[in-house]
Amino acid sequence: MAGNTVLVLAQKELRDALRNRWFLADAVALLVLSSALSLLVFLTGATSPVSGFGRTAASLVNLMLLLVPLMGLTLGALALASDRERSALEFWLAQPVGTGAYFLSKALGIGLALAAAVTLGFGASAVFLLFVGATDPLAFLALTGLTILLAWTSLTLGLLLSSRCSRTSTAVSLALGLWLVLVLLGNLGLMGTALAVRLPPSWLLGIALVNPTEAYRIAALRLLAGTLELLGPAGLYADERFGATLPHLLASMLLLWSLVGGFATYAILRREVLR
Repeated sequence: MAGNTVLVLAQKELRDALRNRWFLADAVALLVLSSALSLLVFLTGATSPVSGFGRTAASLVNLMLLLVPLMGLTLGALALASDRERSALEFWLAQPVGTGAYFLSKALGIGLALAAAVTLGFGASAVFLLFVGATDPLAFLALTGLTILLAWTSLTLGLLLSSRCSRTSTAVSLALGLWLVLVLLGNLGLMGTALAVRLPPSWLLGIALVNPTEAYRIAALRLLAGTLELLGPAGLYADERFGATLPHLLASMLLLWSLVGGFATYAILRREVLR
């Protein structure tokens, strides 16, 4: 019975997410921009298959780093805060629906919507990759899966923010602030800190991996280029220390971020219900 409840509620959340104006705007932007980037790379003359794949995928990584965390954070921020603001949270939790089923259905429904948006964006790019004869579909599929993990990590962080907010405006503001910190200020702040205090490569890598967007960027760069020389000493240290297993470790770290964020959000909701 609990499984059926989660399934029904997850379907409802998926439909609601697909009708959400924030999600639709971000998904359309992701589709249009990914198609435009791929078309631009194709028209500028990527003649070799490897070059065509690499340039297209590198452009997509930069795009996904900006849009995917924004989508996940804002949808997660809206999910719980909007229910609390409309008193829908009290209604659902007063029904014979457990806190775990309620939260799991939220995460599943919105997570599926995000996965569909990411897959659609990469699918549109795959059409253009056929024209340049890309010969590494497995790397492209791995990059798609890695991006979906980034979306889910961002979603759980947004849900965590939403679990502590009673107004949607507050939750969205916090989500946008966290997005700025993770995506825009994280890399610049790390570079500035490294120059100021001369951190060793191992510390620099460790600090970078605390940020899920940096973990995604490093894993994607390793998948595309096969090396991390572009990241300087920290990249060379990571290559030497972990080698080809680095993308798997970073993907596991993104999954761990998702699980920790999800359990933390559930614990907060559970404590709210028991009070």
